[in-house]
Amino acid sequence: MARAPVSIDVGSDGVAVIKISNPPVNALAPPVIAGLKATYDEAMRRDDVKAIVIIGDGGKFSGGFDINVFQQVHKTGDLSLLPSVSVELMVNTIEDAKKPSVAAVQGLALGGGLELAMACHARIATRQTQLGLPELTLGVIPGFGGTQRLPRLVGISKAVDMMLLSKSITSSEGKELGLIDAVVSSEELLGFSKRWALDIAERHKPWLSSLRRTDKLGSLSEARQILKAARDRARQTAPNMPQHQACLDAVEEGVAFGGYAGVLKEEKLFNQLVLSPTSKGLVHVFLAQRATSKVPKITDIGLRPRHIKKAAVIGGGLMGSGIATALILGNIFVILKEVNSNYLERGMKMISANLQGLVTKRKLTQDKADKAFSLLKGVLDYSEFKDVDMVIEAVIEKVSLKQSIFGEIEKACPAHCILATNTSTIDLRIVGEKTSSQDRIVGAHFFSPAHVMPLLEVVRTEKTSSQVILDLMTIGKVIKKVPVVVGNCTGFAVNRTFFPYTQGAMMLLHLGVDVFRIDRVISSFGMPMGPFQLQDLAGYGVALAVGAEFSSAFPGRTFSSPLVQLLVESGRNGKSNGRGYYLYEKGSKPKPDTTVQSIVEESRRRVNIMPGGKPITVSDQEILEMVLFPVVNEACRVLDEEIVVRASDLDIASVLGMSFPSYRGGLVFWGDSIGASHIYTCLKKWADLYGSFYRPSKYLEERAKKGLPLSATTTSQGSRSRL
Repeated sequence: MARAPVSIDVGSDGVAVIKISNPPVNALAPPVIAGLKATYDEAMRRDDVKAIVIIGDGGKFSGGFDINVFQQVHKTGDLSLLPSVSVELMVNTIEDAKKPSVAAVQGLALGGGLELAMACHARIATRQTQLGLPELTLGVIPGFGGTQRLPRLVGISKAVDMMLLSKSITSSEGKELGLIDAVVSSEELLGFSKRWALDIAERHKPWLSSLRRTDKLGSLSEARQILKAARDRARQTAPNMPQHQACLDAVEEGVAFGGYAGVLKEEKLFNQLVLSPTSKGLVHVFLAQRATSKVPKITDIGLRPRHIKKAAVIGGGLMGSGIATALILGNIFVILKEVNSNYLERGMKMISANLQGLVTKRKLTQDKADKAFSLLKGVLDYSEFKDVDMVIEAVIEKVSLKQSIFGEIEKACPAHCILATNTSTIDLRIVGEKTSSQDRIVGAHFFSPAHVMPLLEVVRTEKTSSQVILDLMTIGKVIKKVPVVVGNCTGFAVNRTFFPYTQGAMMLLHLGVDVFRIDRVISSFGMPMGPFQLQDLAGYGVALAVGAEFSSAFPGRTFSSPLVQLLVESGRNGKSNGRGYYLYEKGSKPKPDTTVQSIVEESRRRVNIMPGGKPITVSDQEILEMVLFPVVNEACRVLDEEIVVRASDLDIASVLGMSFPSYRGGLVFWGDSIGASHIYTCLKKWADLYGSFYRPSKYLEERAKKGLPLSATTTSQGSRSRL
């Protein structure tokens, strides 16, 4: 018989210990909410209960409300699936009960977990317990009274900071702020909490209701000043996310009209937000990231990941130094190989600079940076490769060089060693075709800068062993990346899907649309920068090399122009030399360089695609669609060829690899929110007007005509599977 998710145990001291048992993080699923209500009702009825302690099983208090319920609400639109918690449980059952409650908090109390603790009359926590309200990352606001109780316990400024930035704090900081009443060891937690609860019941300690406190709120005018500043910041940093302003609305309501009025306002806003496109998108991305850990015939066949103690990185340039940095930060010993001492010294300095950059940003302590650097050794030959568990090749994109290196490392490394390449475009079968170890060859495609960007594409061929794939996925998690398993093709999943992004922008520019207007539209949509500023940042050499690669791989569906070459010939190379489409000066934001217009005009003259020689007239929405619909179209081809395991893998890859706005749910999810029919109709129209670059894929056409979502699979799929 399954154990109840909430149990009650009444001791001889008169304290009822209510325990939440819903592994792995004691999420507040509807059965847990119902169990809390039932056990509280029992505790209130029983004459032998004087006070209550709530604790979580398994060393964790609670990770918050069960996010799977949000997904069900999104699918059905049925708000009744959300249990009644805010007033019925938190206020009526716990906070206003005739017997006091103490939260015995350990491990973590996040979201609804912290809100539950704040509804209690005191909070005792173990050291290093994590406390926070991260609900805004899911497109909603705290919904169990958090917008009211947190400001009353820690002050408005700190509470707003924690909620709007989804910033957690430790129990030690919580004690300083007044969120936590005492910090004790794990062994002391339960006994100490029980004594505290009895002291409240016997009036030896104050019986405090968080919702009714006002001592930390300050005056209404002071509060409104703080909230106004927070609103202005949120408009700048999160212009497309309504939950930030709603959170501040709820806080302000409570300050102006009292905690109970604030709770009612919070509940109303929460119910509106949970059905918003923003919440649907963010919840989808959250669950999509979880799903990447499950790969059929890899993670479900009983394999155990091998421990990687020592790795080697070949090439200490921008990518190689970033990869080495990520590995040593993950406590993996790294051998960095270069061809000569000058290159090696440069690579070691770049790694040191990467670590110091993290120290400067306060993301790493100096001690940890020093420890990480001690795990690095530079070499000029393969003598140290005899006991490495993995090699990652990160040299320039030159087939003959990579083939030569793989021939050498096959001989130098032990038979179990993973042979990985960081190539972003070259077919893995070509890289390893001269070896006899093709079952060990895998792509470890990092994104630049490799020690910062969170995505790792794990690229497999038909011959890559399941063990190697599982091992690389595990390494990815150790170094705090999100590994997404993808198939082998030009550009793999992310670069393949997004090659039409810049090309679509180039097409628009050559049809007469202003370069800076295109960038503004794409930035307003939520990309961190427009395609032309991105080109400046990446450098024009990359644009030329990648453009040629995709033109060769996908003839008939690319758009090319001489513009980048003309920019190079004019002495521009983007951010690296301070001049591109924009001007770059140290300490200043990039400024549009209007003198680039003459180069643009020359490129337009050479390409000559403007209808009747006149610029086209388009709305901002059409600009957005003409840039992004070709990307969705290529995503359809990637899905058709089964380059990814599931559509949501492409969503999370687009968010983490290309910074597609997470609140739009990722590329395919966004495409589905628009509808295959509209995308297909637009692309077909543009293909007739402007050529084959816009031609809809068969996959998109099929879904448009059948009224299916892009993420749907069909029985005809799979004939060209790369997985």
